[in-house]
Amino acid sequence: MKAVVQRVTHAGVTVTEENYRAEIKNGLLVLLGIGEGDDEEAASRLASKICKLRIFSDENDKINLSVNDVNGSLLVISQFTLYADCKKGNRPNFMNAAKPETAKHLYDYFTDECKKLVPDVKKGIFGADMKVDLLNDGPFTVILEDI
Repeated sequence: MKAVVQRVTHAGVTVTEENYRAEIKNGLLVLLGIGEGDDEEAASRLASKICKLRIFSDENDKINLSVNDVNGSLLVISQFTLYADCKKGNRPNFMNAAKPETAKHLYDYFTDECKKLVPDVKKGIFGADMKVDLLNDGPFTVILEDI
């Protein structure tokens, strides 16, 4: 499993075909990639790591607080393209990404695990053509994989 985690002042996702919009204010935008061989245990570990990640500033301007400590939210977006293999040629190969049925299950499982740790968790629509907008705060971006 791979995640790109961005600290944001706001973020949103729109799926025009579904007339869907989800948005958060202060918190984390999580782009989640699920690979072949990933399982619920990996999803639980990554969810715990992200929800406890201390990347917000405290009163002394030290990076010392988690998303919960700042009453922040999560926006989780499925992102199979994190498994792009660009070693050969110019067209990415996505063979290392999990099959859609497995990936959807683990995406839903991951967001459910996050909801156990963070009160406000929003998500995109798995497999949809999503438009994501955000204001990266810092900017502060962390890449997590194989947690």
